[in-house]
Amino acid sequence: MGGSIFGKIFRISSFGESHGKALGVVVDGCPAGLSLSEADIQPYLERRRPGKNLKMTQRKEGDQVEILSGVFQGLTTGTPIALMVRNEDQRSKDYGDIAESFRPGHADYGFFSKYGFRDYRGGGRSSGRETLARVAAGAIAKKVLQELQVEVDAKVMELAGISLSTSEGRAEADARILKLREEGDSAGGVVECRVNGLFPGVGEPVFDKLDARIAEGIMSIGAVKAVEIGDGVAASKALGSENNDSFFTVEAFPESRRGDISTEEVDESDESDDSERGGTEGDYFLENNLLRLKKKSNHSGGILGGMSDGSEILIRASFKPTPSISKVQNTVKESGEPISIKIKGRHDPTVVERATVVVEAMTAIVVLDCLLENMSARLENVKKIYRKE
Repeated sequence: MGGSIFGKIFRISSFGESHGKALGVVVDGCPAGLSLSEADIQPYLERRRPGKNLKMTQRKEGDQVEILSGVFQGLTTGTPIALMVRNEDQRSKDYGDIAESFRPGHADYGFFSKYGFRDYRGGGRSSGRETLARVAAGAIAKKVLQELQVEVDAKVMELAGISLSTSEGRAEADARILKLREEGDSAGGVVECRVNGLFPGVGEPVFDKLDARIAEGIMSIGAVKAVEIGDGVAASKALGSENNDSFFTVEAFPESRRGDISTEEVDESDESDDSERGGTEGDYFLENNLLRLKKKSNHSGGILGGMSDGSEILIRASFKPTPSISKVQNTVKESGEPISIKIKGRHDPTVVERATVVVEAMTAIVVLDCLLENMSARLENVKKIYRKE
C-alpha cells in the first residue's frame, strides 16, 4: 500500500490500523538539537483523544505516546523519530454483522476494488484514528516552527451549519450535535487555521505552490471535502479591483540597522478601509534596504503566486458529516446482494472538534517542510550554513 509517506525534507510515514495493536509515525528530517519528550507531544494528542464528552465517540483511549527512537538525552539526534500509540479499547465485534457490506460514505468499496481484500474493523487505515499519527508528527513540526517564531493555530468556526462566532451560536451548535446523536445522525463543519510569523518567499511558484501543498496536506484528512485559502470561493465573485491586496511602505531601514529594529519604530497605523481582513506586516529584503511592507487587506490569505507574502496565512477546511451513523441505510454486500444495514459501535456525531488539531498538525508539517526546502533557494544562504557564518 502506497501513499503513507508525506513530505520532502520533513517527512512523515504513518502506520497502523484502528483496531490493530498500535498506530504510529516515523518522522524523518527533523533537525538535530531540538528539545523533545513525550510531554511535548501528549497535549496535542489529548486535544484529539476520544471519549471526553458526548459530542464525540465514547471509545476510551489513553492515547499515550511513546518515543522509540531519534531522541537522546532529551534532544533530537537528527535520525528518524519513531512514535507509537497503543490501541486499548477497540471493539471489533461491533463490525461482525457488516463485515461483507460496503458502508455508505466510507472507503470500504474503494479498498475492496483496489486490493480485493480489506480490514473491515473500524475502516482499518481509512479510520479517523489514523490521524493521531499526523498529530504526533505535527507536534514536533510545531515545536520546530516555534523556534523560528512561526505560530500555527486552528479553531472550529462553524458546526452543523451554525457559526460559532458568538456564545449563543456555540450553545445552539452544541445542542444540535447532542440532538443528532440521539437521532443516530451526524453533522459536519468548518475549521479555520492561521499561520503567523512566516517570512515572505516560502513556497514554489509553479507545481509546489505553498497553497497547493497546504491543500494537499489538509485534503488528505479523511473527512475533508474542501480547502479554501484567503477569501477562497468568494474570490470568484469579486472584481479584480476588490480582490487585489494593495501594498504600502511602512518604513525602509538601511542595511546597517537590520539587527536593531524595534517594533516601536514601525508605524502601526492601518489606513485600510477593508474591515473584513486586517493588514499584517512582512519584512522584504530589496537590494541594500530592509523594506517593511504592509497590506491594506488580505483577500489572498497570505499567499501570492504560490509563495508566502509575509502576512497571516488563512486557511479553511470543510468537513463532511461523520459517515458512521446508526440510522438504517441501503447498500450492497461484496457479492452484490442488496442489504439494509445499521452501523453499531461508538462513533462521533461530528468529527470537527477533534479534527481541529489535525488541521493544525498537517498545516505545521507542510509549512515546516516548505520552509526547510526554501532555505536552499539562495546561494548566500547555502554558503552561510556550509561555512557556519
